[in-house]
Amino acid sequence: MAEYIPYGRQDISPEDVEAVVQVLRSDWITQGPAIARFEEAVAEYCGVRYAVAVTSATAALHLSCLAAGLGPGDRLWTSPNTFVASANCGLYCGADVDFVDIDPQSYNLSVAALEEKLLEAQRRGRLPKLLVPVHLAGQSCEMEQIGVLARRYGVTVLEDASHGIGARYQGKPVGCCEYSDMAVFSFHPVKIITTGEGGMVVTNRQDLYERLIRLRTHGITRREDWLTEASHGPWYYQQLELGFNYRMTDIQAALGASQMGRLDEFVARRRGLARRYDRVLQGLPITLPVQGAEMESSWHLYVIRLQLEKLGKTHRQVFEGLRSAGIGVNLHYIPVHTQPFYQERGFAWGDFPEAERYYGEAISLPLYFGLTESAQDRVVAVLGEVLG
Repeated sequence: MAEYIPYGRQDISPEDVEAVVQVLRSDWITQGPAIARFEEAVAEYCGVRYAVAVTSATAALHLSCLAAGLGPGDRLWTSPNTFVASANCGLYCGADVDFVDIDPQSYNLSVAALEEKLLEAQRRGRLPKLLVPVHLAGQSCEMEQIGVLARRYGVTVLEDASHGIGARYQGKPVGCCEYSDMAVFSFHPVKIITTGEGGMVVTNRQDLYERLIRLRTHGITRREDWLTEASHGPWYYQQLELGFNYRMTDIQAALGASQMGRLDEFVARRRGLARRYDRVLQGLPITLPVQGAEMESSWHLYVIRLQLEKLGKTHRQVFEGLRSAGIGVNLHYIPVHTQPFYQERGFAWGDFPEAERYYGEAISLPLYFGLTESAQDRVVAVLGEVLG
């Protein structure tokens, strides 16, 4: 039987393994010097002042919402075409959540829909406090236009760049926070680089950074300039607010710092494979992903859309045909507003039609650093056979 080809897979080098082994043999396996090295590597790459490593991108989103002061009575808006964490983070803080439909070409949050919704929300006195644009598949949203609207309406912007480390927008790294207050990365094994599980918040704002580093450790500090009374001694700390245990380990951070040394190599390979898909998939009854002129995707995903009107098969039949042939396709994403949990909160099918049309046609093909051209050829050949 032919080898199974997953949609994503990590690439671990001997140097990565050695970096982890060195930590395991050191005095620190959690919250030691590897954390700072990893944070510094990401901050330097993105060109930002601060980076805060945490246990997952979900934790990063949650802490970012808290640091921005999101709470009961506030509103968070995000894209319906994302993983549920982009919306759940608002609910964790007691805020209300709503969505902005997607652009039919980029599949990212639509600037036109956002502008229209902001105007209506202002009229009704229900503007969001926090906007979470999601860089689907590693392609940046139109952040300059989003930033202009956010400033006009007084909205804080948190980029969900879980797919986007290594991507560029207007020639600058995604995560530089030129048009946002914070950005979040994911280091799950199928992402561009990995720490196993893990996430990071980057920002240029000192006030947000200081809240983030307190919140990831139970709201506790030992900094004397933050204490409410004189220190009782070198053992002393204070809990200043309700925080969480969202600390990354040195074991994970060592792996992440090592992987950062290969980030550009990882992204270059993904871009090459994406360009090759663009060539070899020509002529099939599918719509290929479109890249904006100012965008350089990190290509976490390569998403095609089926031209169902030209096929004698359903979306599900094509998907299952690929899976049964050993091609580990996936679907990113089921629109969040259609989940039962969100339908119980008043959302329904039909609320965001562009995201729903996308869901009815989208398939993520295998794309990862170690994907060989022969394996990619097999993906294309099987896809052609399944499409008929």
